[in-house]
Amino acid sequence: MTTEAMSFARKRMFADDAAVAARGPAAASPPGEGLRIAGYASLFGVADLSRDVVEAGAFAAALAKRGAGGIRMLFQHDPARPVGVWTSLREDARGLAVQGRLTVGAAGTLAALIVDGAVDGLSIGFRTIRARTDPHTRLRHILEADLWEISIVTFPMLTGARLSALQGPGPAPAAMDGTTRAAAFAASRN
Repeated sequence: MTTEAMSFARKRMFADDAAVAARGPAAASPPGEGLRIAGYASLFGVADLSRDVVEAGAFAAALAKRGAGGIRMLFQHDPARPVGVWTSLREDARGLAVQGRLTVGAAGTLAALIVDGAVDGLSIGFRTIRARTDPHTRLRHILEADLWEISIVTFPMLTGARLSALQGPGPAPAAMDGTTRAAAFAASRN
């Protein structure tokens, strides 16, 4: 993320948590807990808008070293805006599957935006350890990444990196197909 974009993100901090508290944004979570979310922060073998392709296994060392608790959940990559905690991070055949919980109060407006479907992007903050660039496609293949944060964002660099609110027990929305996911989302709004 560029310095200009980070500066803009800092200026966009939410201030209307009182309105969200009156609305009850965490309806999809048990009382007293923040909104639970799940999705994919990265998809293996898929080029993002900056021509990076994360390969399977790229996060293994970072996940073993830090675990879910050592990876920060931020909003728009702003280190001054932590919004919750990641409760589960794992690599599967598709990519980096994530589950987490927004912190009540710290992310009230953000929770409402997620429930409404207005914000649903995820983006990774990392340092490249090992990569190779394909001379023909000019795609950079990331073989190992030191993952240090996953942000909830408006516009992800990897367009398929998305999240959804979780409603009770059952499969995470990231594991559902588009039809099932849309039906689950519609049911959660009733």
